[in-house]
Amino acid sequence: MLAHLLEFMMLILFGVSWPFAIAKTYRAKRVDGKSPLFEIIVIAGYLCGIGSHFASGQGMWVIGVYVVDILLVSTDLSLYFYYSFKNRRRAPDAAPPKVEGAP
Repeated sequence: MLAHLLEFMMLILFGVSWPFAIAKTYRAKRVDGKSPLFEIIVIAGYLCGIGSHFASGQGMWVIGVYVVDILLVSTDLSLYFYYSFKNRRRAPDAAPPKVEGAP
């Protein structure tokens, strides 16, 4: 039971970081330095975690947190592809969008 509780806390703490990443991407409307491969690997890791719980039949209550985390990472990944495509279509000489508070 302690192992499942620690896993739950790990997932919660990882999950807390994703809204910040999503907000940063949304505000900046740029994806420079982001790695879609990294986010895909994170989603694959979460899916493996879900699979391990189905295989063992224990700690099934933790799966809900995995699903929330997958949705958060998927949101950030979707924003990556959206802004990547949008920024590629913009004219090469066009100025990047202004970020509030930036000089």
